[in-house]
Amino acid sequence: MPDLSRRAVLRLGAGAAAGALGAYALDRLPPARPPVTTPVTMAGTGVPLAPRPPLEPAPAPVAAPTMVTGSFASAARGGIATNWAIARPPGQTKPLRPMIALHGKGSSAATVMEGGVEQGLAQAVAAGLPPFAVVAVDGGGSYWHKRASGEDSGAMVLNELIPMLDTKGLDTSRVGFLGWSMGGYGALLLGGRLGAPRTAAICAVSPALWMSSGAAAPGAFDGPDDFAANSVFGMPGLASIPIRVDCGNSDPFYSATKQFVAQLPSPPSGGFSPGGHDASFWSSQLPAELTWMAPLLTA
Repeated sequence: MPDLSRRAVLRLGAGAAAGALGAYALDRLPPARPPVTTPVTMAGTGVPLAPRPPLEPAPAPVAAPTMVTGSFASAARGGIATNWAIARPPGQTKPLRPMIALHGKGSSAATVMEGGVEQGLAQAVAAGLPPFAVVAVDGGGSYWHKRASGEDSGAMVLNELIPMLDTKGLDTSRVGFLGWSMGGYGALLLGGRLGAPRTAAICAVSPALWMSSGAAAPGAFDGPDDFAANSVFGMPGLASIPIRVDCGNSDPFYSATKQFVAQLPSPPSGGFSPGGHDASFWSSQLPAELTWMAPLLTA
């Protein structure tokens, strides 16, 4: 007799059990009766009624497109036409939760997506990550908060973009934030303001952080009061949100980012590694960042 593997034995055992159950069921059936002709329903005229046609199968759900773009006039930004883009993995038929990707100064929604987000999402999900959407939006250069000019790109994201995403087939009950440089600061600021009930996770990459308004880049803040009102240091809303911080050892924001990480109530994920404030460092970190973000966002 051949030597059977344990898996084969289990399969045979399951088959034998099913066969025994079937034999037992047949053994318990009553004796067969002669077939009874099904009566034909007649119309009032004596003509037999035609059988009902078979029900049409429900149409298969239509997969959402992998890239959608558009724009809206943002009241929070003074009526400026504000471009947005949504990328999804292929074949998605259900609402996905969005990761909102905030660009750095001098960038835009288009440049975020030009980095291969659509293809990267497809590859990530094919490799086993739970599916999610990536959303990018134009925020100008106002550092994602309200400015003396009246422009408020932070309010645009929280009060205009996120509600709009509900109408685009996304699930905004929970969102994630990812940002680079100015956008890294913005991800911390807006994620903290939205709060833990809605913010699933924040990933700040090379965040543009300073220890004083005098040290900040020209145009980043309107003065000491603006700097203090929009600081992410000691921000209560960040205390209970999963955070990841990635920064290069040669980054000009290395020192301030180190101090930001040190004052958080819990050590964040990510860390400091060789690299500068550039696309090469950011692209090297992105696979690990998406792997970290996806399960938190989709949980």
